[in-house]
Amino acid sequence: MNVIEVNNITKHYLLGSQTVEALRGVTFGIRQGEFIAIMGPSGSGKSTLMNIIGCLDSPTNGTYHLNNKEVSTLEGDELAGIRNREIGFVFQNFHLLARNSALDNVMLPLKYAGFNRDDQLKKARETLSKVGLESRMNHQPSELSGGQQQRVAIARALVNNPSILFADEPTGNLDSQTGHDVMQLFHNLHQQGQTIILITHENEIAAEAQRVIYIKDGLIESDVKKD
Repeated sequence: MNVIEVNNITKHYLLGSQTVEALRGVTFGIRQGEFIAIMGPSGSGKSTLMNIIGCLDSPTNGTYHLNNKEVSTLEGDELAGIRNREIGFVFQNFHLLARNSALDNVMLPLKYAGFNRDDQLKKARETLSKVGLESRMNHQPSELSGGQQQRVAIARALVNNPSILFADEPTGNLDSQTGHDVMQLFHNLHQQGQTIILITHENEIAAEAQRVIYIKDGLIESDVKKD
């Protein structure tokens, strides 16, 4: 079953008096449990595409179905609700709250989702254990290594059991060994059935995925699956 169906998506921006075509008719599907890498040079449209399929923006034209629900026409609070329920985000810069413990950072999405405190604590502890941080739950970000901070960010993204995990350059601020460890964690999550979409400009990182979509000039230039 496809968790994502994108059909002839376009995105136009006005830049002064000129219209910029960031996406010019993109069509693809992503099956539940796939591990996808999306690549492309600066200005290719990959960030615009990520924003649309991550429900951070809406397309100018075309349709986008997430779990069989048409979301391309939704706006504001409706999109925010979809993001909170269906999508987990991991970013290059972690985006952790500096004064909060790892546990508190991971509990935050559950608080917004309306879980009571006991359930917040239970789910956050379980998810931090899942990423190997059971002994670091009460540490603040400044007391954690870069790799540990990224694991907290991954736990925060996973705690609501999202349909899709988006990872935008997740190893960009990590040394090679720590980056390898984080990628191994993604592999473990994929083996457990998690759908993962990885945005990267690094061929070595993209090669870790089972399928690579390459975006250029607002179009899909190639879509290659591993044998």
